[in-house]
Order: sequence, then C-alpha cells, then structure tokens
Amino acid sequence: MNRVIAWDPAQYHRYADERSRPFAELLTRVGAVSPRYVVDLGCGSGELTALLAQRWPEALVEGVDSSADMLAQAPAGARLSFTLADIRTWRPVRPVDVVVSSAALQWVDGHEQVLREFIDALAADGWLAVQVPGNFAADSHRLLRDVAARWVPELTLRTDPVLDPTGYFALLAAAGLQVDAWETTYLQVLPGEDPVLEWVKGTALRPVLAALAPGRQPAFLAEYGAALRAAYPGGSAGTLFPFRRVFAVGHR
Repeated sequence: MNRVIAWDPAQYHRYADERSRPFAELLTRVGAVSPRYVVDLGCGSGELTALLAQRWPEALVEGVDSSADMLAQAPAGARLSFTLADIRTWRPVRPVDVVVSSAALQWVDGHEQVLREFIDALAADGWLAVQVPGNFAADSHRLLRDVAARWVPELTLRTDPVLDPTGYFALLAAAGLQVDAWETTYLQVLPGEDPVLEWVKGTALRPVLAALAPGRQPAFLAEYGAALRAAYPGGSAGTLFPFRRVFAVGHR
C-alpha cells in the first residue's frame, strides 16, 4: 500500500515496549562486529535507530523514513543521522555493512525487489536484518477489511503483503546470503479500554482513517471497536492480543 499515511508518533508509541521487543530480538542474530556504515530503513521516530548507534559506537548510523512527523521526534547523536526519503526509491551512495528494517516493509508494494536491491548494496561481510508483522490473517485485520469495505469501498487493504519465513529464506539465499529465518507469535497482554483498537490506530488503521472524512471517523471506530471487543475480550489481567512476526537475517 503506497498511499500517503499521516503518522501520529504519540499514538504509535502507546505500546512502545511491545513494538521494540522484536527489534531487539532481530538484532541478536546479527553478528557484525565493527561495521562502519549502518542503515535503518523505515526508522520511524528513531529511538530504535539510536540503539544501533549504541551497539556500534564507531559506525555511522543513518535512519531513513518517509514521515516528517516521525523524524521530528528523532534523537540527536554525533554519528547518528536521519534522512527524509521513501525507502522504495532511496538507495545508499556507498556499500552498507548492516541494513536493518523493522516493521516497515509491509507497507511497500513489491518489497521483495527493494530487498534485492539492498542486498546488492551490502558490503563484503555485510548483514541484512528484516522483521515484518505477519498477522494479516488475524481477526484484527480481517475485521478491519470487512468493516472498511462497507465504509470506504474504494480502498483496497491487502490480505497478504509479506512472505512467510520460507519465502524470505528463499529470497535471501537466492542472492547468495547465509540465512536465518523464523517467526514468533507474541502473546501480548494489552492494558486499558479498547486496547486492540488503540494498537491498530497506530499502524494498520492509518490508511483507513486517511480515506475517511473526519466526520465519519467516530461512527466507523465505534463499529470496528465493537467488533474488536467481541474478538478480543478483556480479562482481569488485560486483553490478550496474539501478534505474529516474521524475521529474516542474511549474511554475505
């Protein structure tokens, strides 16, 4: 989906811990020792990009994102920089030692070709590490497609925008990389009222809200929120929200 999406950093970060954990677990499989140039594709507000600079303090670390609102929140650092650009078309001007992309490529039509081009941009001994949500068949997304089809029938929400671990393994291996690919379903326990609705407001719901006139949004959210409450009932400990993610790490 390549429509322009207005991102709300505050809404996105309501569940910062749950969103940052896959990033940290992805990095555990990256064995780069002393890279000189590290790129974070789809870096958002950059606080996770800053973790790359902490891990590799001698490297130049560059975050790339298409949202000016997100990048306005990015932290400063002596060897840390951020670029406002579309990751579909932005390419580095020099070989990259580590390319990281966490929860970004699912927004990019044809992201398999984007990955191939970044593999070509890897330096000798370079690493590519990717994580994408793999929950598009879950009730949260199925109900979103069903409700949105009645409210904004002109909007097409894709049902399967990412590969499974086998697909990413095949893609990276065909490019000559040594590959580690896997998936994890996190049993997230979300607090508060309507937490699944609040979660998707920060991500999957953005294109639907962008397509709806502001005056129609409350009624849409009421209908979708009711469907989510039925699918994900709350309990005394919170609301259980299983969330599948797909990981792939390749090493040249």
